[in-house]
Amino acid sequence: MTTTPQAGPDPRSPARTTPRPASRWLPLAAVAFTLLAWASAFVGIRHLGESVPPGSLALGRLVVATLALGVLLVASRRVRLPPRGAWPLLVAGGVGWIGVYNVALNAGEQRIDAGTAALVVQVGPVVVAALATLVLGERTTRWLYAGLAVGFAGVVLIGRASSQGPTGDLVGVLLVLVAAVGFAVGVLTQKKLLGDLSALEVTFWFYVVGTVTCLPWTLELVDVVGRTSAADLGWWLYLGVVPSALAFLTWAYALSSSDAGSFAMTTFLVPFVTALLAWLTLGEVPPAMAFVGGALCIAGVLLTRRRPRAPEPAPEPGSAQEG
Repeated sequence: MTTTPQAGPDPRSPARTTPRPASRWLPLAAVAFTLLAWASAFVGIRHLGESVPPGSLALGRLVVATLALGVLLVASRRVRLPPRGAWPLLVAGGVGWIGVYNVALNAGEQRIDAGTAALVVQVGPVVVAALATLVLGERTTRWLYAGLAVGFAGVVLIGRASSQGPTGDLVGVLLVLVAAVGFAVGVLTQKKLLGDLSALEVTFWFYVVGTVTCLPWTLELVDVVGRTSAADLGWWLYLGVVPSALAFLTWAYALSSSDAGSFAMTTFLVPFVTALLAWLTLGEVPPAMAFVGGALCIAGVLLTRRRPRAPEPAPEPGSAQEG
């Protein structure tokens, strides 16, 4: 978000790597739109957070996003109830990735600037790697441990920089870190669900569960909407439609039209695009040391993705060797 980043397809899904020359620029345009949309979400949340409480802000956005995704699902002609066995994972992913993520991020951005929040969220893939080891039993490697250490060192550095700056505090950093954990839970559950459901179906049902999770803020939302300006209602509509529904479509198109791995790496640009947008629209700039911490978070993610070299096969007994 990726990350702002919201729910999306698994970057490891099969993708065509040789798009037609005539449409070669379209995947790049889709990626650019997606990254800009995800980055703008942090700015929109920061703006609305000045007058809207975190819970009602999350619920209002999720209602809009769920309706938009529902329209997309109907248009795809794949409307069906998930199988019974998928619901435990859908509930876990919807509560974690959509419910907890949005409320925690909204609360965090009331305390820290948008650029810093986007930098902290970058540690999410490191949390994914750690949870995959603990929950799914995936094999640990020295690169995983190194990535965890470097990534969380980045979070500590961001927290220290934010707690000493004029636009943030340590509690805000910790709240956004909770959002990153919710994101990690969603990614792991999505990975298990994509075998039986399409990416759009998983995303839609995640949003349904996340919206239900935030229903306790319904009365607060009604009160806030009644005294919110038309401009801020427009921001709410934008957050629900553009970074959630439309960005999901453009990201899915980009991944299906070119190299998934290289495009997935572009999500690291989101914090820097966010910082630029926040500077232009809100006059906010993260502390300089926060960018160093963000770079460490990204380095930690890259380390967790490294794999040890496969051992060379031993020579067969009796085979000739030249020295």
